[in-house]
Amino acid sequence: MQWRRRHCCPIKMTWTIKRSLFRTHVAGLLSLALLFTLFLFFSHQDWLPGRSGPRENPLTYTIRGFRSPKGEANQSSSLRSLWRETGYVPPKPLLNLSSQQAEGAAGEAGGGGGGGGARMGVMGLGDSMSTNNSLQKEMGVGGRLSAQPYRYILNEPFKCRDTTPFLILLIAAEPAQADARNAIRQTWGNESVAMGLGFVRLFLLGTGKSSDTFLQSSIEEESRVYHDIIQQDYQDTYYNLTIKTLMGMNWVATYCPHASYVMKTDSDMFVNTEYLIQKLLKPELPPKQRYFTGYLMRGYAPNRNKDSKWYMPPELYPSERYPIFCSGTGYVFSGDMAELIYQASLSIRRLHLEDVYVGICLAKLRIDPAPPPNEFLFNHWRVSYSSCKYSHLITSHQFHPNELIKYWNHLQSNKHNACINMAKEKNGRYRHRKFHGERPP
Repeated sequence: MQWRRRHCCPIKMTWTIKRSLFRTHVAGLLSLALLFTLFLFFSHQDWLPGRSGPRENPLTYTIRGFRSPKGEANQSSSLRSLWRETGYVPPKPLLNLSSQQAEGAAGEAGGGGGGGGARMGVMGLGDSMSTNNSLQKEMGVGGRLSAQPYRYILNEPFKCRDTTPFLILLIAAEPAQADARNAIRQTWGNESVAMGLGFVRLFLLGTGKSSDTFLQSSIEEESRVYHDIIQQDYQDTYYNLTIKTLMGMNWVATYCPHASYVMKTDSDMFVNTEYLIQKLLKPELPPKQRYFTGYLMRGYAPNRNKDSKWYMPPELYPSERYPIFCSGTGYVFSGDMAELIYQASLSIRRLHLEDVYVGICLAKLRIDPAPPPNEFLFNHWRVSYSSCKYSHLITSHQFHPNELIKYWNHLQSNKHNACINMAKEKNGRYRHRKFHGERPP
């Protein structure tokens, strides 16, 4: 009976126990509230470095908004939302663009779809952020996009007259970056890397300040010497990178439409052109069609922080997710894509993030970027140098001209036994430590 009395009835909860439990619950709730507040705070901060800042963490550097695991699933609905906002209605056969679209069908914020609807209030970042109101210059009569909005200052229309190149390099450079252009000519942009295959190198330029006549004169002299610069009459700014890229696409479509492949990249990149040609593009095989590859960016959301370099106003891009796109630091596509992308662009409003914009054009064409055979081939951050690593990649970012020449020369002198030498060096260090009683790393 004593055991039953002791265990059959509940013990009365004292006031001390009740107070302790109450405090525990309150503390837990306060902790959850604090964590939620911190999450909201950091999710609205522009903690991402700009393109000129450090890139130790590749994920941190590249995203312009925050990635969502549901991003890919939302892309189709996001694009439909974007096209509703712009007034663009995709035609049934997306590749059969009408002549109206080819000549500049409206789709910009300033016009509707192929019929040229009423102009919207928001013109885009070109008006508010570019110093020369580039978007207004692109708009023709009736609010339509013009197929040739800018005149050529420098052009190379006969580059493909006597040959059909296997690879065209389109390199976005600033007018004043003569040192970078010269470094590229000596290294990965030199014709010798193509090993006898047809090869064209083009630097894409806009204009500098109108008051700097000496700079323009030096660019024109550089063009006379090397014949590898195309320049149009728009202000060369970060917010006009999309215009610059489309200039290159249009040049390929107009003057070199039968090129096998094209690579668009930047002037601060290290490109292993030989590895690109031999291992990725494989000249012994028939050229691919409707092909686009690079470092794939999936499921990213627009950055809504107004202080960010990558700020995307909701009135300009209302959707919650970008389509899949490739990092603008370096992507590769088959020659037929230049015409397709440029024609698609004539009915899509301009966005200043050129890699995102090209991704939207691909989505309109219903062409998915192909993942590269190795996820480490395209790197939009700085890869620490070793001849072994650099002999097996295509791009690495953020190189000064003198660094580019230094590492390129080292790679060329070690490329045939790059990884063997590194293995020997590591093995030698291991034997030295073992002989001296040290632990290997």
